[in-house]
Amino acid sequence: MITTHVTSARGCAVLMLAAVLGTAVPALAQAGSESSRSRCGESPSVGAVARETLHDFGRLTSNGSLGLLAVGGAAALGTHSLDADVTREFPGMNLNNGFKAGAVIGSTPFQLGASIGAYAIGRSLGNSCLARVGADLIQAQIMAEGLTMIFKQATRRSRPEGTGYSFPSGHTTVAFASATVLQRHFGWKVGLPAYAVASYVAASRVEMKRHYLSDVAFGAALGIAAGRTVPIGHGRRLLISPMASPGGAGASFTLLGSSK
Repeated sequence: MITTHVTSARGCAVLMLAAVLGTAVPALAQAGSESSRSRCGESPSVGAVARETLHDFGRLTSNGSLGLLAVGGAAALGTHSLDADVTREFPGMNLNNGFKAGAVIGSTPFQLGASIGAYAIGRSLGNSCLARVGADLIQAQIMAEGLTMIFKQATRRSRPEGTGYSFPSGHTTVAFASATVLQRHFGWKVGLPAYAVASYVAASRVEMKRHYLSDVAFGAALGIAAGRTVPIGHGRRLLISPMASPGGAGASFTLLGSSK
């Protein structure tokens, strides 16, 4: 029975990944057919990806990400009082294990494996656009994982079922980091399904009692911040900036045009 659940979850995860890739692949194919080298630059080497990843941590304080983390912290604080009720009621909604695939989709092996695969395929086929997307996803996920571990060690909050460290949700953080990179590369045509999958991952962590609502609220903000640290110099992209309002904190969303 356990094996059946895992297999079903993985199958669902692959279908969701295919849905996101189905909207991204045409753009990548077009880029590859229109001189991808001039459009996307040279394929980044492994060493370049490693160096850029280190630089990303330095960019965390210079691109508005700290403001995003403040907004995420406010969201986590605001939802904290709902944690117990949501944890108790969500699994009782008769969803027939519909969220189990989220544990696979948001896992590091799945996310990082798909990113490395995209990077490797792009390099082997000479498609610098695909290699660039894969490299950017790798960088964002390493940033997301690193930040998640820092906050987990700092807070040491137990999970709803009493094990491990709960705050923030690593699955949610990585999923939103990937969605942010994809949205910045391809715009909302890919961004919408990518963020929908990330939201599904977040909901799955609450439904499976692995995380509280406040864990995934902050994890989403942390993932977006991680995705924003990756310098993407082409394509339509979403600029998310912190803002103050009479009632408290918030965020502004600006869709920027192509910078090619």
